[in-house]
Amino acid sequence: MEGHKEKVIGSAELQNIMPHRYPMLLLDRLILVPDSERHTQIEPGMKVAGIKNVTANEPFFKGHFPRNPIMPGVLIVEALAQCACAGGLILEDNKGKLGLFTGIDNMKFRHQVVPGDRLLLEVEFLSFRRDMGKAKAKATVDGVVVAEGILKFAMVENK
Repeated sequence: MEGHKEKVIGSAELQNIMPHRYPMLLLDRLILVPDSERHTQIEPGMKVAGIKNVTANEPFFKGHFPRNPIMPGVLIVEALAQCACAGGLILEDNKGKLGLFTGIDNMKFRHQVVPGDRLLLEVEFLSFRRDMGKAKAKATVDGVVVAEGILKFAMVENK
């Protein structure tokens, strides 16, 4: 996402886009490159990024693990999925819809995420048709890859 002027969508605006709320909203910011703003629908090659600031106050650290707090891998995947869905939900064709995480392929966890880390979530859309999509997802901390894989998602009517 470097080298471009980015648009940042903060927490308050994200809550207007996504139905998630604390403690399940795992996205503090959504970052859009200027090219993404010209799209009205999800297209291959589109990219979006997000930030999750991992704090010692996260409720999951009480039990995972009390003397050695590590962010659960499943929550890293959820943060990536929220980033992908938020990137789709801001587009005109998906406004008012609900983004659902539908699957995962080849997810690898490479390093631990601990309190104080700033998780950079990067998503590149690979395909999207009939309201179903795939995206390449990568989470990094200080430039080090902590998780990467393929996410599947759907954009459905929000009833």
